Amino acid sequence: MLSEDEIRTYREDGLVVADHCLQDDALAGLREAVDKLIADHPSIRPELLSGPHNPYGQSAQLMGNVDFLQFCQMPAILDMVEQLIGPDIVLWGSMLFAKPPGGSKAVPWHQDGRYWPITPLATVTVRVAIDGSTPENGCMQYIPGSHKTKRMEEHVLDKRDDMALGQTMTGIDMSKARNCVLEPGQISFHDVYTVHGSDHNSHALKRRADYAIRYMPATSLYDRSEENPATVYARKHSPNMNYPNRPIWLVRGQDRAGNDYTVGKPDS
Repeated sequence: MLSEDEIRTYREDGLVVADHCLQDDALAGLREAVDKLIADHPSIRPELLSGPHNPYGQSAQLMGNVDFLQFCQMPAILDMVEQLIGPDIVLWGSMLFAKPPGGSKAVPWHQDGRYWPITPLATVTVRVAIDGSTPENGCMQYIPGSHKTKRMEEHVLDKRDDMALGQTMTGIDMSKARNCVLEPGQISFHDVYTVHGSDHNSHALKRRADYAIRYMPATSLYDRSEENPATVYARKHSPNMNYPNRPIWLVRGQDRAGNDYTVGKPDS
């Protein structure tokens, strides 16, 4: 469980590193799943492996597997998520950010929720360090307190081959930026409005792989309408995201917003 101080840090800074580390067997199993996912999708950049938890296939033409789906439902992780967003929890997305040493893509400064069809907008992202995340191998950086406005700031379109996202924020005060350094197996949590990004892995000799899991409270609606601004944007710039047909999972508690949990699941 998160301590009161850790919860306070999350509310104040928009990000907290938990005093919790995966057990060796859990980390080894996750690392094995990561290596297999990368090997099974050689045509997809390892920084762009979206939806590993989805065994039915969804975004970026990626076919996930049940190992990731089961990991996303680990009680220890859900217990901490519950402390931050409440007892009704929906798993709606995940992504593997695996930066190989030398020539990896960076992630421009952004707010996650700029791209997501969730109303009202609310998500906590859990990041699990697979290899360890340091400034040398391109760890995530963030601006403490940037989430407090609960407002999406202006992003400009900026498509570059060396960037993992096509939108970026400008005018970031880098003097306020902090590094989110994680040991292998450590876990961080950040708010949907927290401004963050990460540099290239150009100074280290080892990979930096983090697994990011997206949970929203079941009081929010995952909006599948074709008119949602996030879907309109994705249709034009990131058609593989396939927001309207993405499966979601109620992993704890009750649904409070009328979400559809059958879409995208053939066995439903």
